[in-house]
Amino acid sequence: MKQIIECVPNISEGRNMEIVKSIASTVEQVEGVKLLDIDPGATTNRSVITFVGEPEAVCEAAFRLVSKAQELIDMRNHHGDHPRFGATDVCPLIPVANITMEEVIGYARKLGERIGKELGIPVYCYEFAAFEDKRRNLASCRAGEYEGLQTKIASSEWKPDFGSNVWNEKVAKSGAIAVGARDFLLAVNYNLNTTSTRRANAIAFDVREKGRPKREGGKPNGKIVKDENGKDIYIPGTLKGTKAIGWYIEEYGIAQVSMNITNINQSPLHICFDEVSKKAAERGIRVTGVEIVGLVPKKALIDAGKYYLAKQQRSLGVCEKDIIKIAVKSMGLDDLKPFKPEEKIIEYLIKGKQHGLTDMTCNDFVNETASESPAPGGGSISAYIGSLGAALATMVANLSSHKAGWDDRWEEFSKIAEKGQAIKDELLFLVNEDTNAFNKIMEALSLPKKTEADKKTRADAIEVATKYAIEIPYRTLCKSFEVFDLCRQMIETGNPNSITDAAVGVLCARTACIGAFMNVKINCGSLTDKVFAENIISKGQALIDEAEMLEKEYTSTVFAKIK
Repeated sequence: MKQIIECVPNISEGRNMEIVKSIASTVEQVEGVKLLDIDPGATTNRSVITFVGEPEAVCEAAFRLVSKAQELIDMRNHHGDHPRFGATDVCPLIPVANITMEEVIGYARKLGERIGKELGIPVYCYEFAAFEDKRRNLASCRAGEYEGLQTKIASSEWKPDFGSNVWNEKVAKSGAIAVGARDFLLAVNYNLNTTSTRRANAIAFDVREKGRPKREGGKPNGKIVKDENGKDIYIPGTLKGTKAIGWYIEEYGIAQVSMNITNINQSPLHICFDEVSKKAAERGIRVTGVEIVGLVPKKALIDAGKYYLAKQQRSLGVCEKDIIKIAVKSMGLDDLKPFKPEEKIIEYLIKGKQHGLTDMTCNDFVNETASESPAPGGGSISAYIGSLGAALATMVANLSSHKAGWDDRWEEFSKIAEKGQAIKDELLFLVNEDTNAFNKIMEALSLPKKTEADKKTRADAIEVATKYAIEIPYRTLCKSFEVFDLCRQMIETGNPNSITDAAVGVLCARTACIGAFMNVKINCGSLTDKVFAENIISKGQALIDEAEMLEKEYTSTVFAKIK
């Protein structure tokens, strides 16, 4: 499996879009890298650029971006509301798939070394890539910002890890850069119904992990209390793994609490939103919405959507799209501008636009099935019918959870609906995978067969592809069989007005099971491994026998209830 990392460089330009686009375009010139997002900010005069790909390609794209930023941005003329000390201010690498943090650290340090060596930019390695503890924190590396950089790089304590420590024209223009390896960082701004930066800062200090300086007598203007080493003592905030400040955003005409959530498992987005809202309310201020800077992992919004559905005592067993919609509306992610999941959720951007069978309209799917193409065939149709059965049972569960007078049972039906959604999604995956399995057989059949070696390679490939073409409909059979129990529960305890919907779900499940089993048997006929074939047919037949019995039992129960 491919190793995937994300890179999120922040450049010190957010007003001149020609410069921003020119810098970002360097990423798209590297094969194997996908540019996901460009998020400019005029007030901060800063743009967040996000791209993903395999490690070597991402590092090459990052180097080219840093080089272009060095060419086009002059830090001597830069002003903005965000802390910064370089043209490319920070350049973190983040593990996404099939790669460890240790491996990412190696790539980050190698990238930092190349930037320092070939471009002469002072480089500080931070977070997990830091060479010493005091440099782990980005704020420490960037302390003094650009204006204090000349003194900083010349000091023995803060000599750069790589690159120049001499202040010259080149360094004066580019500033420094922090290159790091870190976990996913979620950057969010909480919109406030105030213009007061001081009040926004007060809320930020209430919640951020670092908190606020302790003052004598607990008075806002009291003297800051020091420890025995003369360092400020802080009163911790309420949210672990967060950093936050308050600022005023001129383009929106409001103050915001700007927060970096460095550990979204420790402090999930929705918990942070509720806590900031609570602390704001204590100061007579309201959070009107949230602005997500850059991209957000899908899990953060799914967790948030389910959290707010549960607070409303509503079923969590709804589709992914609806869960995300609840998250967006609950936290006001569309307060300042439209929130488009397909442009803001990292998994959607990596996945890109899909062209599978389940992405078609109903009409297109039926027409494709009716065409002279052999796929989609009975296996894909069986999986789709099974998904409809699961969907019907899920619908009845959701209707039951909202039924008047059944408010105390919402959680019971929500759990059934969640299970139904999972079964439905698996069967939808199998719709496409059955066609993929068929295509694997066709690819194997097309292999050359001129020599004895060719023939053996071809025969082995056909055997492997045929086994897969048996396993996929068998999975459809097993998963469709699970629909029976969902329907049974809805027939017995669900909304009585929807009992026939659950019954149709039973009929769908039976059809899906029999159709899938037929595909298992026909493909087993050409398999060399007869032991494998006999075993899977035996297990499949047992499920079919039970499926036919359950279909008769459940439909009889429904007919008895509706006569």
